[in-house]
Amino acid sequence: MHSSPTAPPRSFVWTRRIVLTLLTVFAVTPVYVMLSSSLKPLEDVTGSFQWIPSGLTIRPYLDIWDTVPLARYFVNSLIVAGAATACSVVIAVFAAYAVSRYRFRGKRLFTVTVLSTQMFPGILFLLPLFLIFVNIGNTTGIALYGSRGGLILTYMTFTLPFSIWMLVGYLDSIPRDLDEAALVDGCGPLKALFRVVVPAAVPGIVAVAIYSFMTAWGEVLFASVMTNDVTRTLSVGLQGYATQTEVYWNQVMAASLVVSLPIVAGFLLLQRYLVAGLTAGAVK
Repeated sequence: MHSSPTAPPRSFVWTRRIVLTLLTVFAVTPVYVMLSSSLKPLEDVTGSFQWIPSGLTIRPYLDIWDTVPLARYFVNSLIVAGAATACSVVIAVFAAYAVSRYRFRGKRLFTVTVLSTQMFPGILFLLPLFLIFVNIGNTTGIALYGSRGGLILTYMTFTLPFSIWMLVGYLDSIPRDLDEAALVDGCGPLKALFRVVVPAAVPGIVAVAIYSFMTAWGEVLFASVMTNDVTRTLSVGLQGYATQTEVYWNQVMAASLVVSLPIVAGFLLLQRYLVAGLTAGAVK
């Protein structure tokens, strides 16, 4: 006979239910406030808050595209975040593979430098990057300041080091026997990387890509300085709903929900890869 596992005490069960309920309320309440405010006329939003709206309208979701050029900001953010993510992941795969599989002079210094870049606040790099881009533009005529390309390079200064660090930890968890078996079968190092290591590292690569994209998508500091009216991204463009005389709070809430949909959808679709990648990257 198998004895049934001991049931937890009732006090523990009720404590768990209460804590989970409070956490759920804490997480859902801001989303409800944003959603309800985005469906109210402006005069209802600026007045006293009502948990149950007296009248609903989808007009704010239509006006957000006309009040500011939201579609252009959306395209800019998509191009910049997507390009920065793709470049960071591709470079990080090669760099992480070299660090994980080979010994070379300066390897420890390289890994320490990559990790140390994550310890400094981004504002320390703002002025140096600004001066570098301006000087490059004055010297070569290549306009990096105020361009999408310049912003992509800027975002790579903090997405690339993290991507390398995370992928090194993940590749270290992949047995080297796979590489050796590929080499025995006649594959070169690059062929072994793409045919054996990369397929096995897909969860880690996806996790790194999600983090890089989310970081670039919501970045404000560099985007507020390194862009102009044409290249402005969503994180800065949302400020356009606030004028000198009025703030369109219902449109702010509607736009915030709309621009969050790509991140939420991508996170939900790739959540299993994110969990697997972070777990394997942490075990080193």
